[in-house]
Amino acid sequence: MSKMKGLFKDTAIYGLSSIVGRFLNYLLVPLYTHYMPKSSGDYGISTNVYAYTALILALLTFGMETSLFRFANDDSERPDTVFSTAFAVVGTLSVLFLTAMFAGIDGIAAALGYVQYPEYLLMMAAVVVMDALQAIPFSYLRYQKRAIRFATLKLLYIGLSIGLNVLFFVWLGRTSVFYVFLINLMCTSFISLLFIPMLLKIHWQVSLPLLRRMLAYSWPILVLSVAGILNQVADKIIFPLVYPDSSQANVQLGVYGSCVKIAMIMAMITQAFRYAYEPIVFAKAKDADKGEYYATAMKYFLIFTLLAYLCVIGYMPVLQYIIGADYREGLGVVPIVMAAEIMMGIYFNLSFWYKLIDKTIYGAWFSLTGCAVLLAVNILFIPRYGYWACAWGGVAGYGTCMVLSYFVGQRKNPIAYPMRQMAAYTLLAALIYVAMCFVPDVWPLWAQLLVNTLLILPFAARIVQKEVPARYLPLRR
Repeated sequence: MSKMKGLFKDTAIYGLSSIVGRFLNYLLVPLYTHYMPKSSGDYGISTNVYAYTALILALLTFGMETSLFRFANDDSERPDTVFSTAFAVVGTLSVLFLTAMFAGIDGIAAALGYVQYPEYLLMMAAVVVMDALQAIPFSYLRYQKRAIRFATLKLLYIGLSIGLNVLFFVWLGRTSVFYVFLINLMCTSFISLLFIPMLLKIHWQVSLPLLRRMLAYSWPILVLSVAGILNQVADKIIFPLVYPDSSQANVQLGVYGSCVKIAMIMAMITQAFRYAYEPIVFAKAKDADKGEYYATAMKYFLIFTLLAYLCVIGYMPVLQYIIGADYREGLGVVPIVMAAEIMMGIYFNLSFWYKLIDKTIYGAWFSLTGCAVLLAVNILFIPRYGYWACAWGGVAGYGTCMVLSYFVGQRKNPIAYPMRQMAAYTLLAALIYVAMCFVPDVWPLWAQLLVNTLLILPFAARIVQKEVPARYLPLRR
């Protein structure tokens, strides 16, 4: 437990920016679902465009975030040179992308179904370029263990975004999705300016030999990242293309996209863990007890994500009010999407074995296979089952990646994960979830919350009993 203190501390700080940020963003969901009526399809447009930007961001960063950690921890390389080289790669790709967007915007807008709204695509192109450029300085802050600086910038972005959204939608009464994209552009531009002092302090030097090594290391990570992003957003890209009623496609996508926001609680926990854990993994690679550390971290990750899962399901009678009443018909997908997010987090934990031995090609193959499964499920079943196919496609895709990475990893670089303990927690969580499903939704709100809380308590009690040392519990002394 003591070895986990540093990880818990950094996860808490990164989690502050992620959890508080996502919570504040939740406040935007009722705002958008109130001011952008379901029938307009505007929320569906927002969901679709942001899916494309997530995919493009993965392409532009080219796996350089992980490469930065890998080579900055190499004693033979200067960290500033690694930073400069990574930034040069991302900067070059960003300039090429932005040039192509402005030169071919009419054709691109027509191909994506936004011939009437090319300005949406141009604004988001500018945003994704700035986000890609920011990714390297943000990663460098993580490498330097400057978690507070990292969290401050993230929270500043969220605060500015909340303020501008309230100004435009509530104060000025705007109702178009155009303002969603405009606000994003304004906020991202502001945060980019705040990185200028940091960039001026860097000793800029691009090393061609290092560049070749970083590219060789990162291109499989790029494939892995693209496949991973597709696992998250492919359903939102494919949905309007294969849904049988084109006039309702963006409406139904808006329902799905708004309900998925609740499930993203799991994603932000995974993200907070990743921000803290990824730099530590590479730093621990030289230690003799690294295997034990990785196994313990995996166990705690699973335990606390399962607890979060139960809390979200248990308090769904309250959380449902995050989204507008017209959008709540899709709440049934939330448990499914959260289960997929847990699988994605486990896959992330399992992915380090090939990153540490410079065999990132395995990750590319795993992610591509999972992506192929997800795409197949979405293309085959969306026409019949709508957004339910999107939710189950995520489970199928992430589940495939998780299983492949575990079994191949145990052959190539085995780690003694505490499988029995992890299975016991998973089974207990599953039983509690099933019990919650039998709590009648016609009961008063207080009764539903009371019963669900009582159901969660055995899981929390097991954590305290099995995982918390007695010296931290005054009553057990």
